[in-house]
Amino acid sequence: MTHPVHVPAPHGGPPVPDVRATRRKGTAVFLALSFGGTWLWLFFATAVLGLSALHPLLQLPAFCMPGIAAFAVRRWVTREGFADAGLRPRLRTAWRSYVVAWFGPPLLACGTLATAAALGMWHPRFSGPGGLLPGPGELLSLLGLMLVALVLTPVYLGEELGWTGYLRPRLCGGALLPSTVGTGLIWAVWHFPLAFIGYVEYADVALGLLIWTVSFQLQEVILLWLYKRSGTVWVAGLAHAGNNMVLFVVLGEYLEGEAGLGAARLTALSTVPMAAVCLWLVATRALSTGKGLGAGAVHDRG
Repeated sequence: MTHPVHVPAPHGGPPVPDVRATRRKGTAVFLALSFGGTWLWLFFATAVLGLSALHPLLQLPAFCMPGIAAFAVRRWVTREGFADAGLRPRLRTAWRSYVVAWFGPPLLACGTLATAAALGMWHPRFSGPGGLLPGPGELLSLLGLMLVALVLTPVYLGEELGWTGYLRPRLCGGALLPSTVGTGLIWAVWHFPLAFIGYVEYADVALGLLIWTVSFQLQEVILLWLYKRSGTVWVAGLAHAGNNMVLFVVLGEYLEGEAGLGAARLTALSTVPMAAVCLWLVATRALSTGKGLGAGAVHDRG
């Protein structure tokens, strides 16, 4: 069991913990557990067990590994505890953030579809008026996906407890820009093996991974804003669940299945509305000034 690193106190007092050294050690162990545990499991599950990349038994242990790693590090490596983990749901004070996290992914899907239509890459054929608006059946399907995202939010905490709740505040001393970019890049690279086992298929793998990385960077900015705004990792988990179960399911249905666009173009189109949201957050200084922060919001050190 690893104890916090101590440095001598001035004037001969008792030693005090070296917070920076402890955090560096914790971050290194967290990354080793997250990458090593996930990648080894993906290899074992596909090569030995023969599981599909879409099989829940493959996905659940892999995608929960960052949260497991964060728990292990907080509990046994750094012993820093969970006071800053954002585990409290804060339903009363952060309900507006929950609404944004729940409705954000379907709105991003609408923005992506509108972008594809404007570029002539997709032609709407909805069952509503003029084929341009969704009908009751399509709206019910969307609501069903949103409910699925709500139910699966605890599962997606498996990632958010690791990336947003643990790693991001500890990279680069928590400085906003480098820690966010670094977390987005690490998060993207952690996903890369999925492109080689059938989870996502790119005609040009290098280009696809580049576009995927941009998408993760933009998603990380939005998830960070929601986390800082609400003070709870549950909001980030809900938004993450919505991205997977609403945004990309809807886009897969209409842009990949109906319009025949590949995964790379679908992902690239989705970055347009996400980039618009991120630009708005930067322009309004919502990330750096704490715009919209509630009583329990998370503040950065530097």
